Amino acid sequence: MHEDTNARLRDNPKFQKLVSTRSTYSIVMTLAMIVGYFGYILLVAFNKDFLAQKLGAELVTSVGLLIGVGVLLFAIIITGLYVRRSNTEFDSLNEDLIKEANKP
Repeated sequence: MHEDTNARLRDNPKFQKLVSTRSTYSIVMTLAMIVGYFGYILLVAFNKDFLAQKLGAELVTSVGLLIGVGVLLFAIIITGLYVRRSNTEFDSLNEDLIKEANKP
């Protein structure tokens, strides 16, 4: 019985759409985070003078600090976007699949 249910799920176009969409979205979000994070690390490694620039004459805040905070905010934002999409689109597709799988 379980093999039959598994086979029906694997062959279901909604399941294939869910897997494909979720995988693509995960890869895109992961690549975005990798580019943001390693871009900042590469700036630290190769362009310290740019990162050490002060934002104003009387400010002690540097460009590097501002970009570092930006990387953290970017991580929070893309995590929120993933969770939001997962809780809406992916979960609704999953619920449809479960309902279809439980039908005789």
